[in-house]
Amino acid sequence: MEKLYFRAYMNKRLTLLLTCLLMTGLLMAQTTTTGYNIPVTLKPYKNAYVYLGYHYGKKKALADSALLDNNSKGVFKGKKALPGGIYFLVSPRKEILFEMLIDKQQQFSIEADSATIPASVKFTSSTTNTLFHSYTVFISDRGRDAALTSQQANKTQDPAEAARLREKVQSLNQEILHFRDSIQTKYPTSFLTTLFKAMREPLIPPASKHPGGKYDSVFAFRYFKNNYWDGISMTDDRLIRTPILETKLDKYYNDLVPPMPDSIIKEVDHMLLMSRANQEMFKYLMVYFVQKYINPEFMGQDAVFVHLFEKYVNTGQAEFFTEQYKKHMSDRAYSLMANLIGAQAPNLEMVDTTGKQANLYDVKAEFTVICFWVPTCGHCKEAIPKVDSMYQAKWKNQNIKVYGVMVEGGKDTWLKFIQDNNLNGWIHVYQTEDQKNKEIASGKPLYRQLYDVYQTPVLYLLDKDKRIIAKKLNHIQIDEVIKLKQQNQSNRN
Repeated sequence: MEKLYFRAYMNKRLTLLLTCLLMTGLLMAQTTTTGYNIPVTLKPYKNAYVYLGYHYGKKKALADSALLDNNSKGVFKGKKALPGGIYFLVSPRKEILFEMLIDKQQQFSIEADSATIPASVKFTSSTTNTLFHSYTVFISDRGRDAALTSQQANKTQDPAEAARLREKVQSLNQEILHFRDSIQTKYPTSFLTTLFKAMREPLIPPASKHPGGKYDSVFAFRYFKNNYWDGISMTDDRLIRTPILETKLDKYYNDLVPPMPDSIIKEVDHMLLMSRANQEMFKYLMVYFVQKYINPEFMGQDAVFVHLFEKYVNTGQAEFFTEQYKKHMSDRAYSLMANLIGAQAPNLEMVDTTGKQANLYDVKAEFTVICFWVPTCGHCKEAIPKVDSMYQAKWKNQNIKVYGVMVEGGKDTWLKFIQDNNLNGWIHVYQTEDQKNKEIASGKPLYRQLYDVYQTPVLYLLDKDKRIIAKKLNHIQIDEVIKLKQQNQSNRN
């Protein structure tokens, strides 16, 4: 009996030992497969390099290269796993052949013949890429059919035929949506499903669901905006390495967020806060916002960049920028801080054509247009006479003064240009070397920094209290702002 118990005990111990050894073996196997190993066969190329690239927003970058042997075989291999995203295979001729998804599973193989892509593309041991490739082939076929059918609908003169063709286009688009839905239903946690959710836009409820049961454009807009980021995680850095996220960011900040700096800043801060848990996403968004607003498309939005600099960059929360770019941001921020829309314009202590003091704050006018210009500048030679025409035709009769600042070019050349172009009625000024040296000695920033004057001509519009109303617009745009301000004043009166 004791021998039976002993034998049972030893069998149990042996089973436990084998289990431990098996688990150890599994762990070792997992350790040895850390990183990526992607064999590739790409016919007919031989003894040539192929490349593995990836999207980074709207840009593209290379991740690895592989040398194909005499049998058209090579391998992309690395000890460190590739970050997830949409990647693509590049031929020896530097052509992008097809895309693939890189996620957790990075041990799979690829076969293709460049002459018959996409039909010849085959993935082994990668369900996600097999699905992704099937999807890309499907939408390529349906998209081509939809484009052709749409062209036919636009060309036909038969209304009934045009209606039938447009219905066909809608049907083809619905097939694509159903295909996506089927994948999301069957593989809800896959990276492909994540991409589909990111591509999807909110579906506005029918008019019967709007307030009062009638279509409400304000409700529709707010619904679309409030649900725009549904299903998208700001901590999923795989989206960085796709063209999807940047496209959505562009649309959101160009079309859905009000263009006023305060509104943009609120949205930007919220998005950066949501991404804090993922340093890569935080870095990506910070770079995106800085580049978008450091030289913005619309006047006044440079206040967003100044906010980013003061709150994040200058406080050490964005150390991923290079020292060179941090200096660029610092110089740019300090050039913008003094001339934000609504800010009090810095005084300009200058002398006029006769050498008499003629400071900006001595000018008494309903509006003051500051014109920074250079008499030898090609753009100035074209623009300054147009500014003067506007002044002579309208502004001088509306108590609007032009304070013209010669940035450089030489006094004699400046005076000759003024005389030749009959720039009468302007307050023409420049800064003497003595005035400039005194400012430098006192540690004060120079006017070119205060007004961000690094190209010419540059126009600013100030109100009667010398607050900045508009900047860096042309003379026609400045006049439009003046008219708008005058209308607002009339309405208040």
